[in-house]
Amino acid sequence: MPRTLSAPVTVAFDYTRSTGPVIGRFLTGLRDGVVVAGRTSDGEVVVPPLEYDPVTHEATTGFVEVSPVGTVTSWTWVPEPVKGQPFDRPFAFALVTLDGATRPFFHAVDVASPDEISTGMRVQVRWAPERVGAITDIACFEPIGDEADARPAGGGLLEDHLVTRVVTPVSLDYLYAASPEESAFYRGLNEGRILGQRCPTCQKVYVPPRSACPADGTPTAEEVEVSQTGTITTFCIVNVPFLGQKIVPPYVSAYVLLDGADIAVLHLILGVPADEVRMGMRVKAVWKPREEWTYSLENIDHFEPTGDPDADYDTYRHHL
Repeated sequence: MPRTLSAPVTVAFDYTRSTGPVIGRFLTGLRDGVVVAGRTSDGEVVVPPLEYDPVTHEATTGFVEVSPVGTVTSWTWVPEPVKGQPFDRPFAFALVTLDGATRPFFHAVDVASPDEISTGMRVQVRWAPERVGAITDIACFEPIGDEADARPAGGGLLEDHLVTRVVTPVSLDYLYAASPEESAFYRGLNEGRILGQRCPTCQKVYVPPRSACPADGTPTAEEVEVSQTGTITTFCIVNVPFLGQKIVPPYVSAYVLLDGADIAVLHLILGVPADEVRMGMRVKAVWKPREEWTYSLENIDHFEPTGDPDADYDTYRHHL
């Protein structure tokens, strides 16, 4: 039996958010080399400042600058850092209570071994060489050998140039393992064929294939090669540009019901002006050059009109 296919996948995007008056003030402070805390109604001094008071639920309005020097209150050792952590070598994560604050602040401490960190140890902020108004403006904390060596705070907060938004790259790496039916589908694409699976109970053909029929739960068993021509059932004209877009708008993404299939597949429509695409239009698969094929639906570059008369609505109205 052929082995199932698997491949690493990364989902990534830049997440943009407005900071608001509280977090914005904190991030502005980091940009300018100072640590801004928030004062709560019960006298606590918290870093980063809370947007709302935990007792009164009022928006935080009391701010105070605290020292970039503090005391380790607890810590944990990281022997094997992972992607996205502050260092690619072993380090410590710690709760540090900065001088002037009453609650600890979580960040990394740059030490070479767990023997070099302890509860009660004095540490100071190591600022990033270039600061932009992000939590990474604090590169890490580092031990202070002598309190006289502690670096002073920055030059002060520039309140007329507040940080109002941050852009954070977000990514997720995972290994996608295809089912046996999906593996056969992807192998077919690598051979220039489009394969589906037929439900033995209702006789519906699913492309891409399903391990079991979603209509009646029966395991699919029969492999079926379907046509490379089909009918547009529904479609969307893309007019809005976005980061990473490969085609200049306007263009059309459409659901194509391939002849012999009972479920439509989403793909790109080219070879026709976007405003001429319509439901019922007959289209055919246009493949990339053979040397570019792999185990992917992207082997089909796009669909384009066949020039045939539109399909009758009754032939696809149950597949919208």
